[in-house]
Amino acid sequence: MISLPPVADYESYRAWRSDASRWLPIALDIARRHGLPVSESYIFATGTNLVVALDSRLILKIFPPMLRSQFVSERGALMQLRGRLSLPIPEIVAEGERDGWPYLVITRLPGIAGSDVWPPLPEEEKERVLREIGAVIAEVQRVPPGALLEIEPRWDAFLHRQIAGCHARHERLGLKPKFLDGLDDLLRDAAIPLDSPPVILTGEYIPENFLLAEDGGQWRVAGLFDFGDVKTGWGEYDLLGPSAFMAAGRPGRVRSLFEGFGYSRTDVNFALKRRLMALMLLHHASDPIRHICIENWQQKACDLVQLQELIWPN
Repeated sequence: MISLPPVADYESYRAWRSDASRWLPIALDIARRHGLPVSESYIFATGTNLVVALDSRLILKIFPPMLRSQFVSERGALMQLRGRLSLPIPEIVAEGERDGWPYLVITRLPGIAGSDVWPPLPEEEKERVLREIGAVIAEVQRVPPGALLEIEPRWDAFLHRQIAGCHARHERLGLKPKFLDGLDDLLRDAAIPLDSPPVILTGEYIPENFLLAEDGGQWRVAGLFDFGDVKTGWGEYDLLGPSAFMAAGRPGRVRSLFEGFGYSRTDVNFALKRRLMALMLLHHASDPIRHICIENWQQKACDLVQLQELIWPN
């Protein structure tokens, strides 16, 4: 039996993962042992884990040992959300572990990756899709978290850890001093709730993680996948992905996202923007320089207050 190797760190894993000939035979062997088809396999080169489409219906995801937490989150989220959403999500077909590497076999959803469809969409279509995404976020957050509440770190511990490393992180990533200078004030004043009832958070409502389909000449959200970063906490955290990657500071898009989520115009006030600005800098994948899709935003904003108005205009 072919074995998956012990991996000391993420860099070693990335180097090993880059050569699919090292691990594809193992993935196909796992599939065969579950009696699954392998004749039409296809490797997904992007992403973090080892991901193979076994055919048009099934996907195998293998998680390296240091990313076991992603397996726990993905498995737990798919189980908790199953049958509770109006939007399709993958279903678990099989699961197991090989040489300390956990894996899932899940159904493959029909549709086109949002990242392939989003850029050329007309503005009115983008606003409509963002309204749907806001509604999807709200629907997911209405599902009781159940066992997902046990996922570590808990919301308060996560925030405290992120706050402690926030300044150093963004200084390392190259955020300009004019923004760093206001960071401590922002984190002190934002008043992000720590003890409100937690909801399910994916942290990843970005075009790469949902599917679109054309229906009657209009594009709609047709599926949601990739739950490896699921945690529980304050619901506004999940507005950050579509705000940064999709809304692009366009008032109509921002308004559509918030309306879909259930916020009225009066809800979108200075205090909300202050919380969102802080959460954006505390997000587990926060990197404003590379993630805020507003042209020349570093020149247009003089400080974090101006930046929040640029990202979430009225």
